[in-house]
Order: sequence, then structure tokens, then C-alpha cells
Amino acid sequence: MTATVATVGTFDGVHRGHQAVLREVVRRARAARRPSLLVTFDPHPLEVVNPSAAPRLLTLTDEKRALVAALGVERIEVVPFTAELARLAPEEFVRGVLRTRFGMEQLVLGYDHGFGRGRSGDVELVRRLAREDGFTMDVVPAVTDDGQAISSSLIRTAVAHGDLRSAERALARSYSLRGTVERGAGRGRTIGVPTINLAPDPRKLLPPDGVYAVRVEVVGRRHDGMMNQGARPTFGVAARGLEIHLFDFTGDLYGQTVTVEWVRRLRDVETFPSREALVDQIGRDAVAARAILNG
Repeated sequence: MTATVATVGTFDGVHRGHQAVLREVVRRARAARRPSLLVTFDPHPLEVVNPSAAPRLLTLTDEKRALVAALGVERIEVVPFTAELARLAPEEFVRGVLRTRFGMEQLVLGYDHGFGRGRSGDVELVRRLAREDGFTMDVVPAVTDDGQAISSSLIRTAVAHGDLRSAERALARSYSLRGTVERGAGRGRTIGVPTINLAPDPRKLLPPDGVYAVRVEVVGRRHDGMMNQGARPTFGVAARGLEIHLFDFTGDLYGQTVTVEWVRRLRDVETFPSREALVDQIGRDAVAARAILNG
């Protein structure tokens, strides 16, 4: 089995603290000429251990894979998180999963890492295992923002309250969603504002519903646009969805995977007395969105 330089954890958000850990894994792996590895989990451990406390996710698994790979990590192993896995003692997890299954010879952890049954496997326990079993272990200190350690839970709070700027600082990028374009009802075309439609995964954390200025990556190219997130009350549609109008774009994107970045909230979702009133407001929204995105 190939020896690896690894880290392990949920890494929801792949925020600046996670990025520091992953960059250290890559640095050490390159120095040792070994593969770099992230061992992560799906579903989120709390969905199994304490479902009522399980959070909405900042990054779904495919989003996490893309972000981690962009940092240079060579291998990403997604381990199904089960009740059996949750019952493993930390020693069993390190020896049976990280060492035996994934060949871990060097382990890099964040300062507050905890795993194994009841998160009893803290940094000091892993240091002891490293001495006993002969692998190396290093701890990356906290990355802070305004004196506070960056964490997934703080970013979730920021996103849920619509504080996109705080989330962006902690993530070192705009908050985003990756999804597949679905066929909609075609209402946008009837009013001269064609849209692409996404159905968000219910596990994904969204900011408050509203109309947003957005950027959308399509087949490696970025486009400016605006998005209605939520219901479409003027058309009598109560279901929550994402309808995005791309500026200066023509083409068929059905079935394509796109990444949407929330940039700025423009207004609440509203009900308009007529299609004409809606079209007038969309025109004003487009002007405001372009100004924000060009600024």
C-alpha cells in the first residue's frame, strides 16, 4: 500500500482554516514525495449521531471535491458515515481506517480536531498514538478573522442571516452552489427575461430568499447575472427554486452543471399586480445588479 500524507474531517465549507490544513498536507506530501489525502465523510456525522442537530451544509460532497482538488490535494476519499463508524474508538479509527485502509504515515490536523466515539479522539490522544505506532503528526493553528477562530458554524450563521460579506471573508471566496440546470416552465422567455433553473438540494444551506446579483460559472467561463431565490408569487408558484437570468448570454444550458455565486442581495421576493409591473422591476434589478458586479 502507498504511504500517504493525510488529514481527516468533515471540512464543511473548506474555509480558510480548512485551507491552511490542506495546504500543509500538500506541502508535506510533496516534500515526502507521497500522495496527499483528505479522508472525509458523507453524510455529515451529526445526521447519524444526532439528526435533530444536523446542520444544513455549506458544501455538498461534489462541491467539496472540487474545492479540495483546486488546493492541490491528490486524493479525496469519502467514507460513508454510519452508526458502526460512529461507535469506533479513536484508536480503532486511526489504526483501522487511516493506517490500514488509507496508508497514513503523516497526519495533519486542525487545532480543534476531534473524532471517534463521542469525539473523544483529540489532538493529545493522536500524539500518543503517533508515538506508539511510529507515524508523524502535526497540528495547524487556528486561522482567525477579527480575533475569532474561523469555523463552519460561524459561517453557517452568517449565511443564514444574509451576511454574505462575513461569509466571503471566512471562505476566501463568494458563497456558492453547484447544480444542474433543469427545464423550467419557460415563463422568463415570455417576458423577455430567459432564465436557467436550479432545484437546490434540501441539505444545502441557502441565504435568505430574495433577488440577488450573482456570478455564474458555466463550462469554465464566468457570467454576470441576477437570481430570484424562493417562490414566484406573481405567477402563483409557491415552490422554492432558483431562477437565474444571465446578462448578455444566449444558449441552451439544460443538463449543464453550473456554479452560482451569491454576490449581493437586492430586495425581497415580491408579488406584483401585473406582468408589466414585474418586468419594470426586473429592469431596475438588472441595472442595480450590473452596477454591483461591475463595481
